[in-house]
Amino acid sequence: MHKLDEIIAWKRKEIASVIRPVKERELARFSEMGDRALSFVDVLSSNDELSIIGEIKKRSPSAGVIVETVDVVDQARKYVNAEIDAISVLTDEEYFGGKMEYLWDVVDFVACHNRKTPCLRKDFMVHPVQVVEAAEAGAMAILIIVTALNDEEIKVLYDSANIAGMDSIFEVHTMSELDRAMKFNPQIVGVNNRDLKRFVTDLKISETIIPEIPDDIIKISESGISCVDDAITVREFGADAALIGEALMRSDDVDGFVEAIKEAG
Repeated sequence: MHKLDEIIAWKRKEIASVIRPVKERELARFSEMGDRALSFVDVLSSNDELSIIGEIKKRSPSAGVIVETVDVVDQARKYVNAEIDAISVLTDEEYFGGKMEYLWDVVDFVACHNRKTPCLRKDFMVHPVQVVEAAEAGAMAILIIVTALNDEEIKVLYDSANIAGMDSIFEVHTMSELDRAMKFNPQIVGVNNRDLKRFVTDLKISETIIPEIPDDIIKISESGISCVDDAITVREFGADAALIGEALMRSDDVDGFVEAIKEAG
């Protein structure tokens, strides 16, 4: 069994006790709430330079422990002070050490500081009840991992997010996954440089796939961006944004790291 299959199997087991029918009116009430953060589409399409999505995570199957302990509010503060464009919060606990409480805390911090920085619920989404959880916490986007789901599951998640007023990042790693994603007319595609089945990372995945994504779709390069040169490289491949986790979590100078990337382009 590949690692991703193991994770998805665990995720389905983990949420089994909370699965229930999710009605459209329940989702729609979130889109009607005022004073929400800006959408991912608005934020990531408004920059001439490379947008940066800073990720908050403690560990991963590929890197192991990234930080022994993390104050998610303090990390969010560093990202806000660095004028990062958006924040990704890992909520999977079993494999990444995340919690839903982290998402709530980060969204609350951003809101209290009069910022419109949108937050992504980064998790293995398999059922619309998870979309409800994300919306309740104040997330403005979810992740849809194309290779982990069948087309009907993708449609249900995408439709649920749309009704709730949230964006969806369609994550792909191969051209065949991109072809599947394109059937849903996505607004945002994330190219994961890491193969989630083997957890091998290669920036050339972005070089291969990003140029094949239509210009009117926001393109994010994810994983393996460990320094300013890597960010410059994925920008040259055509990325509109870079999702950076480990490098920012380990950095002693988040402001300097982000500033250097912004200055480079």
